[in-house]
Amino acid sequence: MSWHALRVRPSRDRELVIAALFASGSQGVLEDGDSLVTHFPSDADVDEIRAGIARADSGATVEVTESPTVDWSEAWKHGVGAHDLGTLAVVPPWLEGKRDPARTIVIDPGMAFGTGEHQSTRCVMRLMQQIIRLGDHVADLGAGSGVLSIAAAKLGAASVAAIEMDPEAIGNAQENVDRNGVADRVSVIEGEAGLLLQLVAPVRVVLANILSSVLVELLPAIAAALAPDGEVILSGILVAERSDMLAVLQSDWRVLAEEAEEKWWSVAVARA
Repeated sequence: MSWHALRVRPSRDRELVIAALFASGSQGVLEDGDSLVTHFPSDADVDEIRAGIARADSGATVEVTESPTVDWSEAWKHGVGAHDLGTLAVVPPWLEGKRDPARTIVIDPGMAFGTGEHQSTRCVMRLMQQIIRLGDHVADLGAGSGVLSIAAAKLGAASVAAIEMDPEAIGNAQENVDRNGVADRVSVIEGEAGLLLQLVAPVRVVLANILSSVLVELLPAIAAALAPDGEVILSGILVAERSDMLAVLQSDWRVLAEEAEEKWWSVAVARA
């Protein structure tokens, strides 16, 4: 099925032309500069539509082109790609192909944050590969889709607490954990990170991809939850905020590594 796309340039009263388009069956008219743009189904009588426009404005010009029907339930998928990040890859289900499941994180883009499309997620994924050790206990704060929790498990973590306070993200995260075969190591927990951290402590690694203002508030709880050799990856920080965050960290933390992509900055730290 295709659609007739009409671009009409009125010569005088635009309102009369708009009224004529609606009278001919248009469901909506876009005003684009000096033009009016609308669509009609393929079985619409274009000659009759032209006549209606002429009756409203004899000087109006009409351009008609054919516009194919777009299946938006599928078309949006073209905007979600695969991301190869060091030894790991984040891919949507339709691009999984024959990739190695041990190093591939399959994320179904739902309402939850974290598909690999965001720079802050990618920064954490790169830093994690320097931090996560075999057998680690990990807490992922603001887990979103669960992508970082799944990555931690595939990097060898023995247990991961995926903590997320948004109830709408919980179902998506659990589906992703199950799909990636790490449900035996990743527990999706709904609640506030500051409260739940003390219940899952001690952990050797904390992942926190949240707003910088929230990160600052959580630092005391993160420090209290860490094992003696613990390390933390902080993300969701703008490059423009780097100096401010380093100033906050300088008295109690030491920087291990940094990552930046476009306007986003992430840092791995340990207690001083």
